[in-house]
Amino acid sequence: MRIFVAGASGVIGRALVPLLCRAGHEVAGMTRSPERTAAIAQLGAQPVLCDVYDAGGLSRAVQDFAPEMVMHQLTDLPDDIKRLPLYIGRNNRIRTEGTRNLVAAAREAGALRFLAQSIEFSAPGVGKAVAEHERLVLEFGGVVLRYGLFYGAGTFGGTRKPPIGPRIHVEAAARRTVEFLEAASGVYRVVEE
Repeated sequence: MRIFVAGASGVIGRALVPLLCRAGHEVAGMTRSPERTAAIAQLGAQPVLCDVYDAGGLSRAVQDFAPEMVMHQLTDLPDDIKRLPLYIGRNNRIRTEGTRNLVAAAREAGALRFLAQSIEFSAPGVGKAVAEHERLVLEFGGVVLRYGLFYGAGTFGGTRKPPIGPRIHVEAAARRTVEFLEAASGVYRVVEE
């Protein structure tokens, strides 16, 4: 399958892209950071430099790759958890405007499938944005994966398990994501049992 991964250089993207490539999929990995394109190529994907807020550029990038599936793994979160409250608005924008642009680009490119990350926990100030994000994905006929709190390399907590709440190691989340490539449209929980 040809899969366009938006957010390929993020925490889950770095774990997911190599799995997709090893499984024989042709993968384009999108990032907005020029310095991350080489890392995406090393993961085995074709790097695509694009900003999700540039609707025209995004549409051209997705159409140029002609994917069967578009995968939304974008977030806008800080590296330091103490700064998280400052990023709520930015991450909400990814979930609303970013999702609208990515869904539109997928439609314009004729993609048949759409898969997007969401959250299986509540967080202050994000409820409306998460609901809008999931609605847009489901209207496309896509798959919403509600991940638990990530832990593992590159996450806020590092290798320490979050003490409470639904959680999942980022590597396990990536492996589980691959299992949903052919899933029927709907909302699925991706958490540790």
